[in-house]
Amino acid sequence: MTSRRLTPRAAIVLIGLGVTTASLQAHDFFFRADSFFVPPQSVVHLRALNGTFSKSENSITRDRLRDLSIVGPSGHDHPDSSAWSTAGDTSVLTVKVGNAGTYVVGASLLAREITLKPADFNKYLADDGIPDILALRKKKNELGKDATERYSKHIKAILQVGKKRDGAFAAMLGYPAELVAMDNPYSARLGGSMRVRALVEGHPSANELVVSGGRTATGGRFTEKRVRTNAAGIATIKLNARGQWYVKFIHMAPFTGSGKVDYESKWATLTFELK
Repeated sequence: MTSRRLTPRAAIVLIGLGVTTASLQAHDFFFRADSFFVPPQSVVHLRALNGTFSKSENSITRDRLRDLSIVGPSGHDHPDSSAWSTAGDTSVLTVKVGNAGTYVVGASLLAREITLKPADFNKYLADDGIPDILALRKKKNELGKDATERYSKHIKAILQVGKKRDGAFAAMLGYPAELVAMDNPYSARLGGSMRVRALVEGHPSANELVVSGGRTATGGRFTEKRVRTNAAGIATIKLNARGQWYVKFIHMAPFTGSGKVDYESKWATLTFELK
């Protein structure tokens, strides 16, 4: 691993206006691996899926990266962007893990903007778990208005390297939106639970809608669950299936900065595996 931090680039990139609701809804962002259990001193290939937890719709180029991070027994490092590669519709982060322990790997993207027609934006809010903004638009009689959204996505994966477990699972990476594990998932049992804290700009986000789900080893889907965070930004996830898990939230609020932007959203995902 190297420790050179990525050079920040322009934080706002305007993309085409003709994006469909279906493609927007498909663009969650997750880290997945063949296995989240890896031997010490090994190379790990984490697929960055920009789509669903099963399939990536398109890859992410290096110029969109804001940060890469890996936290383990040796501390917090920032891999060089050369560790990020693209092949077809999928991006891959390749990292070398060291001694046994629990590791956190993260990637943060720069912000982009998109404008959607009223029906598309309203459906996106309803389907992707942003009901509070949908209710606000209804209250303000804005369901018939186009919406321009500034969005950024931030992903983390928890890896278990060897058998030794340690406290790195709770690492905070300082991303604009972040899910922080308060319990080590590799100490959890089937049927137990795991607490996560939702952070927005480093502060606990109360009443945030947190969604969890995943896939079994044979590709079956877990039943997706939704729960609200408490006043301390904490949500409890029931671990009732074996396989690879995701936890996610989208924090959206009316935009208060300059420019023709209506809303700003910050997406966070956390992935791990339960044997």
